Amino acid sequence: MKQPLSLTWELDSIFPGGSASPQFESFLKKLETDIQVLGQQVAESASPANVDSTRALDEVIALLQSCSGRLVQASEFAGCLGAQNQQDKGAVRLSSKVTGLRAGFEGVSSKFDNVLRQTPDDVWSEWMARPEIAPLEFVLSESRDLAREKMSPELEGLALKLAVDGYHGWSEHYETIVSSIQIPYEDKEGAKLLSAGQAFNKLDDPDPKVREIMFRKWEEAWAGAADYCADTLNHLAGFRLNLYQGRGWENVLKEPLGINRMSGASLDMMWDVITKAKPALVSYLNRKAKLLGLESLAWVDVDAPVGESSGKIPYDQAAKDIVTQFRKFSPKLADFAERAFDSNWIEVEDRPGKRPGGFCVSFPESKESRIFMTYSGTPSNVSTLAHELGHAYHSYLLEDLPLFNQNYAMNVAETASTFAEVIVADAQVKAAASSEEKIALLEAKIQNSVAFFMNIHARFLFETRFYEKRKQGLVNAEELSELMVEAQKEAYCGILSEYHPHFWAAKLHFYITDVPFYNFPYTVGYMFSTGLYRLALQEGASFADKYDSLLRDTGIMTLEDLVSKHLGVDLTKPDFWQGATDLITADINEFLRMTEHSA
Repeated sequence: MKQPLSLTWELDSIFPGGSASPQFESFLKKLETDIQVLGQQVAESASPANVDSTRALDEVIALLQSCSGRLVQASEFAGCLGAQNQQDKGAVRLSSKVTGLRAGFEGVSSKFDNVLRQTPDDVWSEWMARPEIAPLEFVLSESRDLAREKMSPELEGLALKLAVDGYHGWSEHYETIVSSIQIPYEDKEGAKLLSAGQAFNKLDDPDPKVREIMFRKWEEAWAGAADYCADTLNHLAGFRLNLYQGRGWENVLKEPLGINRMSGASLDMMWDVITKAKPALVSYLNRKAKLLGLESLAWVDVDAPVGESSGKIPYDQAAKDIVTQFRKFSPKLADFAERAFDSNWIEVEDRPGKRPGGFCVSFPESKESRIFMTYSGTPSNVSTLAHELGHAYHSYLLEDLPLFNQNYAMNVAETASTFAEVIVADAQVKAAASSEEKIALLEAKIQNSVAFFMNIHARFLFETRFYEKRKQGLVNAEELSELMVEAQKEAYCGILSEYHPHFWAAKLHFYITDVPFYNFPYTVGYMFSTGLYRLALQEGASFADKYDSLLRDTGIMTLEDLVSKHLGVDLTKPDFWQGATDLITADINEFLRMTEHSA
């Protein structure tokens, strides 16, 4: 792996010229034309002359997959431009253009799904039996079944068009709110204004005074934007609820569960097992408070580092460590990570104007990925970097499959990413050079459990209750903050001395329109990956191939069928979930043992 590594990513190999790229403009024009052609093909396939024939459907399938892949390519490119520079007005324009194209494509796709719905069963069975179509059976059948639960194609198409300036428009408005957030901060270099992304990293600073000061400023900044955020969140939820009502869907979790291809029974069982495991986390957090010299932890102290390894970790060193730990599990995974670093697929520079948070996107046309984050040298940053590389590896394993079969659900996407985190974290703990270093690394690893068992649970509780309340009317900023604190108290078992009332405003995930309830899949992925890691420890080196095979099937199975096929377990039963929490509890018990005389 080359050194030093670039701190900025390279996007010109996707489309040269950034938001002024003529190649990207041409790409969008061709895509727009092909979506129109696709619409004509779908209309022809729906004609009485073709209703009993699959010949017309074959033509649609080819262009549908092509347009879908190019739409993803365009959407991710525009998103990367906007993330790297929130003041890039050209990126905003392109994002709006892509949103319009997506609406047109989804309208055509909805009509195609209606054609699938109306296809006679005998014709359908014959079509699914053909060798060139059989690999797509799961995805096509899924679309056919879902179409039977939606409104008429005309109404669905209208809803998609209205969503451009309504549903998706409000999500884009939230991005505008975030880009305007500037937080005053003063350090040894003098007074400055930090972007939301830069300020967020200060919340993890080892210095408690820095954390406390920044948390006050962070809350103050989001309180100032709360009314705007409340309007945005209310309108997003209102759109969803009205759409669900039109489809006859009473349960707000129906869509997110369907998108994640899992049952409510599996989700309920997971949360039940997690709730029963929380006393161990409470013990850990109480011990952590003592180690930090506090009576109890406040919200901003939960992620505070403990021990000597809390110093800054250079980016090049983080990359080297990640590749080394990946290689111990799978040379294939390590080689891929090296490729990502050496090819400048990763944007980590700490500078003003960047969007907060981290993400990984994949470009199906280019067969490449890009990773975005702001790296400031914390253990949490290293964890995020490994996490996003896990996402990229997952996409890499699927890149030679039909495009339809590359669309895996968010929960299994989070499995690959959090599995990568576990590999790095566990290897670092085992390789610790001293007890102090081991304690610090173990504590950083346990922090993930707090995030997924408590932080994410609070988000899930908040959003579930918010939607129920939203059914009765608008929910103002004060009420949203009350719901947030209530959910945090329950999720953290009431042990914190201070909570984060405006978390609902500051967290991007509540405003994402692609996937509603952008919270519980993270915990599902974490629990699933931990359970997989437990099996990897038991089976040794041979598990890497099994792991790759499981990931390659993630786009063509429900979560329950996936684990039944590859692992032989039932997720509606507690055993697998319990095995995952047992591994986590073992880490907590080790931490408590090692710090018994330090508190």
